[in-house]
Amino acid sequence: MARNDGIDRTSARNVNLTAAKIGNAQRHNEREKESYTNPDIIPERTSQNIHFKKPTAGYAEMFAQMEKDGVISTRGLKTDANLYGELIFDVNSAYFYNHGGYEFAKRFYEDAYRAAIEIVGGEQYILSAVMHADERNRAMSEALGQDVFHYHLHVVYVPVVEKQILWSKRCKDKSLVGTIKETIMQVSSSKKWLSKPALDEQGVPILQKNGKPVLRKSYSVLQDDFFQAMRNAGYSDVERGERGSSEEHLTVTQFKVEREQERLEQLTAQTQQKEQQAASLEKKIENIQKQQIAVQKVEQIEPHAVPFSSKVMLDRSEYENLAIVAKKYVIQEKKERHLQKMLDAANKLISELTSKVTALTAELVEYKSVRGKLHTNELEHENRKLRDKLRSYEAVIDRHNLWHLFGRKRSKMVAREEIR
Repeated sequence: MARNDGIDRTSARNVNLTAAKIGNAQRHNEREKESYTNPDIIPERTSQNIHFKKPTAGYAEMFAQMEKDGVISTRGLKTDANLYGELIFDVNSAYFYNHGGYEFAKRFYEDAYRAAIEIVGGEQYILSAVMHADERNRAMSEALGQDVFHYHLHVVYVPVVEKQILWSKRCKDKSLVGTIKETIMQVSSSKKWLSKPALDEQGVPILQKNGKPVLRKSYSVLQDDFFQAMRNAGYSDVERGERGSSEEHLTVTQFKVEREQERLEQLTAQTQQKEQQAASLEKKIENIQKQQIAVQKVEQIEPHAVPFSSKVMLDRSEYENLAIVAKKYVIQEKKERHLQKMLDAANKLISELTSKVTALTAELVEYKSVRGKLHTNELEHENRKLRDKLRSYEAVIDRHNLWHLFGRKRSKMVAREEIR
């Protein structure tokens, strides 16, 4: 989870997708839905989304055509394999806001798309690359009193690795056995994101005590590659995303849930801060009220009338005390009015932040509910697969029983013929 420390950090995530899930990713990325549960998506701004590579058909149709043309191969894959990958590139919204907004974001993500081509292994394996400019950053918008948008890039691709197919022993020409028969681009998400050996400054693999190499997780490699590519492109004012993050396998829904939790924590902290400020103001007002009590005591001094005059007579000590208190009273009265205004403003802000925290808590519950439904749908899908396998096994057993019964009847017929 990103830190709220004022530093602009790059973020790169990879989401693995099966054939069953690619349709929803397409509808979200290409804005094909009629309505969205995410209230921060502004349909009026969808026309400002930028395609660096526009899909020529549906994602699944493009995949099928690539397989038909021999660009990719699904040889040996399971039916529920991850056939697609989605890279999501991101920097905090404040970075783009401080650099000019939309136009700067377009240039930044155009360079990010070039980095994606290198990471994926070629533009021919990319199905779609779109920068979203229609998602509003609610927290910043409310804080600044104007619309601030969260620019980010979605790149959907086919994860492939080069695989050499060798001639087997069944080859008639024995001289070819063991040599390369053909080279294919195998669809394989797991091999595409294998962990890589960590290297020292001289490029030598770093070893553990047992002699085995220290491995760098695929997500860490992705973060390094994206950060370095953007630095090379001239963006020297960004820092690498947090090390040790666990976002590698997060779904988009899970990622948004974590971001909402982060925003909720931030608003809660702001509320606590304002409450502390309000408590401090109340203490200052209490001190002023104590001083007012002292003033009241001075007011209770009984003057001595001077004969044949409208003037009153005070002892020197009483006069000096009265003069000091009078000066303090004028000063403190001004301070009190100012502090009271600050206290009223703080109480109003606390009320607003409390309402926001309540709304965000309800929204977070909704996100968690959505994530639970997604999990339930995945379980139902697995149950259907298991039921299909069970039916296929039952069919095999039925065929075996029929064959066994037919064999017994045939044996009896042969025995009768021999008796005759």
